[in-house]
Amino acid sequence: MSTHRSAGPHEVDEANGVHRVNEVNEVNEVNEVNEVTLVGRMSQPAEQQLLPSGAELWKFRVIVSRPPSPVSRVTVDTLDCVVWTKRLARTVSRWRAGDLVEVTGSLRRRFFAPAGGGRASRCEVEVAGARLIRRAGG
Repeated sequence: MSTHRSAGPHEVDEANGVHRVNEVNEVNEVNEVNEVTLVGRMSQPAEQQLLPSGAELWKFRVIVSRPPSPVSRVTVDTLDCVVWTKRLARTVSRWRAGDLVEVTGSLRRRFFAPAGGGRASRCEVEVAGARLIRRAGG
């Protein structure tokens, strides 16, 4: 005899070992999320950049260690971050290479026209929050 029970959006048929997700209008209950939190070391001090549009941004890279993996010899990720607001620019402009920092924000794909012409894009963390955790060497 099969035991069949409903557990909220999931159905479990214990006799057959089947687990299914009901598709009863659950799409309306799912919120899309684009939130990033990085804790890592500054690769070098942030750099100010003036765009042709006149907008000012600060960009920097955060180095985040990866846990050991049997499938990859890569030990770190180096992630591009960008700051658009003056308040956050004041914060990150004081950071030095090796400082341990935390940044929060969203992953964005930014399109731009490089000096050589054409179109290019890059993915970067658009920083909404930033804090210094510990100075390098300290």
